[in-house]
Amino acid sequence: MEEGTVSIGTLSEHVLNRLSKMLDNSTCGWRQLAGAVSEQPKFRCSESELTSCSIQVLSAAGSPGRTLLARLADRSCSLDFLLHCLMKIDHQEAVQFLTTTASEMIRITVQPQSQQATVGGRVVLTCRAAGPSGLSYQWFRGKEEILNEMGNSPELVLCPLASVHQGHYICRVNHGENCVFSQWAQIQVVHSAGSSPGTTPLTLLLSLSTLFPGSLSGLRIIHQPQSQSVSEGNTLLLECKAEANPPAQYVWYHNTVPMPQHKTSSLRIPFVTTAQRGQYRCKVFNLYHEAWSDTATVTIGPSSITDASWVEVDRGLATDKVALLIGNMNYIYHTQLCAPIADVHELTNLLRQMDFKVVTLLDLNWQEMHSAVTEFLMLLDKGVYGLLYFAGHGYENYGNSFMVPIDAPASYTSEHCLCVQNILTRMQEKKTGLNVFLLDMCRKRNPNDDVIVQTGLLKVTANIVFGYATCADAEAYEVKREDVSNGIFISFLKRRVCEDEKVTVMLDRVAEDMGRCEITRGRQALELRSNLSERRSLTDQIQTSECSASYSARNLQWAVAHVLPKSSYLQFDCGVTVQLGFAAEFSNVMVIYTRILDKPKEIISCSAQLTDFPQDVDIDLKKSNQETLIEAGSLLLIKENLPSPEVPSLYTRICSLQRLKTELTFTVCLQYTYSNMDEEVEERKPVTVGKPLVSKLNLHDPRPSRACSLNLESLKVPECSFTSVSSTSNTWSYYSHTGRQSSTTDAPTSSRKANVPEENDSPEMFDAPKPLVASKSLPHSQVNDTNYKFSDMYNFHSY
Repeated sequence: MEEGTVSIGTLSEHVLNRLSKMLDNSTCGWRQLAGAVSEQPKFRCSESELTSCSIQVLSAAGSPGRTLLARLADRSCSLDFLLHCLMKIDHQEAVQFLTTTASEMIRITVQPQSQQATVGGRVVLTCRAAGPSGLSYQWFRGKEEILNEMGNSPELVLCPLASVHQGHYICRVNHGENCVFSQWAQIQVVHSAGSSPGTTPLTLLLSLSTLFPGSLSGLRIIHQPQSQSVSEGNTLLLECKAEANPPAQYVWYHNTVPMPQHKTSSLRIPFVTTAQRGQYRCKVFNLYHEAWSDTATVTIGPSSITDASWVEVDRGLATDKVALLIGNMNYIYHTQLCAPIADVHELTNLLRQMDFKVVTLLDLNWQEMHSAVTEFLMLLDKGVYGLLYFAGHGYENYGNSFMVPIDAPASYTSEHCLCVQNILTRMQEKKTGLNVFLLDMCRKRNPNDDVIVQTGLLKVTANIVFGYATCADAEAYEVKREDVSNGIFISFLKRRVCEDEKVTVMLDRVAEDMGRCEITRGRQALELRSNLSERRSLTDQIQTSECSASYSARNLQWAVAHVLPKSSYLQFDCGVTVQLGFAAEFSNVMVIYTRILDKPKEIISCSAQLTDFPQDVDIDLKKSNQETLIEAGSLLLIKENLPSPEVPSLYTRICSLQRLKTELTFTVCLQYTYSNMDEEVEERKPVTVGKPLVSKLNLHDPRPSRACSLNLESLKVPECSFTSVSSTSNTWSYYSHTGRQSSTTDAPTSSRKANVPEENDSPEMFDAPKPLVASKSLPHSQVNDTNYKFSDMYNFHSY
């Protein structure tokens, strides 16, 4: 079978999951792919099928991209056509990954064919496969394996042919735990005195093997590439040589990514930089064989003109990546903001694609912000990449930046706010690999604050990056829309943040994009401050081999604070069954929905509404128990059509879960009417669901000024931070992902998925959410639109 005819269905589950993570984004993802594959009618998805893909985000293991790939596999879509469509939408990451995967997977190139031969004759069944080196073959007749030596080669020779050889044959090609079966071939034995024409005597086959041994020889690597350290500016030279007949071809790989420009036995790169560090392998192949070289690790040291005793250690690899995103909108004594909810949502999607563990929190007061930062610092350790993003009101005095909580008084000072430089000092104590601060706030001077804050002494490091949404003594702006608003900074940042570039290079490009925007010119300009001397990128891989205990401890602590209550089924006395489900929109925002799953025929109407919530949480009673998500206040999900109109749902959105001091309790109030009665009947059931999501952190409690480190030796929670993994423990967590999603962060394994509300239940009957689209998030193409002018004070607001 040629590569072009290999179906998507032959891809392993691991490959499909990784590919789906790359497709689970709104800018260049599964929706764009669905449009591209529609050029062939049999792959065109209906509106209901697209809706079915969309609602997968509401499941903890759901993935729209994985669902789309499954549909394409069911319709026998080939890898060749999938690659064509990925190239069409310019999804370079997915194209590179799938190209590499296709070159490494087992593919049957020659299938065994059914044959008919006479008794005493000779039959040769041939099965050949391409793929990684070290393929092995197993032949079966029916269910019985052929155990002789011929049963372990690509060619199965049946000679002399006898009646017992008649039957169906199949070949299994193995590589490690992976295997592929050939098609079935039937052998029919005909009883005749003559011999079958066209057969080749075994003696002739042996003679050919003796006369032409090279024709049966394999491919052998005789010189392996060697690990080495090269100084910046010098030349990197790697060599891989092989003996093969026909002659071998070569393709070099850097960190598993093919280097198509290097197709000789020697890899030569002049004037290397830190971008060339990493692992190199060479794939050697010819028409019949394929082999991989050993892995050569290349480290890039300082320039030869500098002190040679400087040794590069742990460059370009993170031991982990964690992020805290805070968006403050509903200020008590100050102007209300609109953009932080969408900005935090979109940045979370992008960071999670780069394997960041992300916690998203909306509308925090001073105590909650202080506690959240303290808990965030506990997750940091040596080599960890830490990122803090804040969207809200802010100011800058005497070179120090201050984030304003929602409860700050009208004439606030530094004592009512959080000083960013103090947080940086505490981060440095953790010996982090990279500290990134993205501050989407105003930097005007605060006339009410004349105190010069004495921050801790900063250490001399080369790992700090500040990305300010605006310049010193200037304001940051947001574009106000009827539904979802965006800040100017995130509108440009989201187009660049996933680029595999040094952080400072990426932010420089964001600044250039903002500079070309007419409406921001002279009003708002990104300012970058950095002492980063190494090529550190937000896309750097996580390397846990040397810090596995630390990584495990963080993941253990990460595993609790985003646990949703389990979906439950309530049985009422009248015979009505109500499903109670939960979905996470942010780390401190949850949606509860109710569905009537079953009711007696004599009940003509009924609804299950939620009431009696504790006063700690924030619930808009006017928007509770609504028939659509958007009516319930969930602006990031837009319900188009219910998959099952006969099973409607009611939605209630609960905010400020970080203020929940006890277990969450509420009442499910079932109201129903019998066919022979005019009066409405009511039944009530109390429900307790524990402490969901971030409420387990108890952010309302004061924290010590310094957070202690993880006890990595025992992998237990340190006494000063967490006492147990329970409803009262103070820990961050991740959403477990097997195929995918969570609202805040990836699982311990590498994953990339959008931060969209997700539920803990099967999504087949849930409403179809729609991710933020370009028209709602101020893309670059619309930033230049003349509809947005700073003179229009209704649309533009500063932080």
